[in-house]
Amino acid sequence: MNNTVITLFGGLAAVLVLYAIGGLVRSLPPILRAVLAGGIPLVTYFVLIIGSWPGLDVVAIHISVFFATALVLFALTLFRRRGGRMHWAPKLLMVFFLGLTLLMAGFLYIANKGLPEPVGRWWLGSNGGPVYSGFSGVVPHDQQAATAISSELSKAHREAELGWDIDVSGLEGNEPARTIRVRIRNHTGLPVDRVEAELRLQRPGAVQAAFTLPLTELDAGVYGGELRLPESGRWLVELRLSRDRVLHYQHTQELVMP
Repeated sequence: MNNTVITLFGGLAAVLVLYAIGGLVRSLPPILRAVLAGGIPLVTYFVLIIGSWPGLDVVAIHISVFFATALVLFALTLFRRRGGRMHWAPKLLMVFFLGLTLLMAGFLYIANKGLPEPVGRWWLGSNGGPVYSGFSGVVPHDQQAATAISSELSKAHREAELGWDIDVSGLEGNEPARTIRVRIRNHTGLPVDRVEAELRLQRPGAVQAAFTLPLTELDAGVYGGELRLPESGRWLVELRLSRDRVLHYQHTQELVMP
């Protein structure tokens, strides 16, 4: 899945189209039309996210939007068949679900891309620098997630314990493609070879990494590769250094691409 907003509104459009197509089959009951119209896009969405789990909160939003839309269409069909004017309570319920859908879609957009730059500057204020308003959503409270909350003090402490001097370049800026270089020296200043270096990229709050980038040895003690961010928004990139298949060092840094 490349864009959560596209899957949400694309699935919403699919629910409307499938429900309309189901109306062409006169023998199909309205409740079955609603179930199929909400269920087929949902199953398709589950197939799309195989191998790239977006988080339980994002999946729950898709489930609620698809079936809420199908439920509203089912209610409209019943009232149209009965004839007469619709009571104000069902109208209010439909407006509520429509507003809920738009609100959740807005939250998803802000979580991945942040507020539009003019709105962010007006709402949050700025001293001339860029405004980052994206948020991570639900963050799992486990040992793996805790590594994302790392400071320069803990990073320096791990380097001192290991006896390595690690210098990383290329993570700065906001370009989608970045050339990463990792230079590793020991306490005497000599290059450290035979290191298995890799970068793991994931969204804040995600359980699994979006992908892993192995860094090849370019020179003695220098490892590198080209990192391409698949989408805009906030990302966490984790540097992992191993030797003889034993993890010796890991450090997580946040990246932001407008």
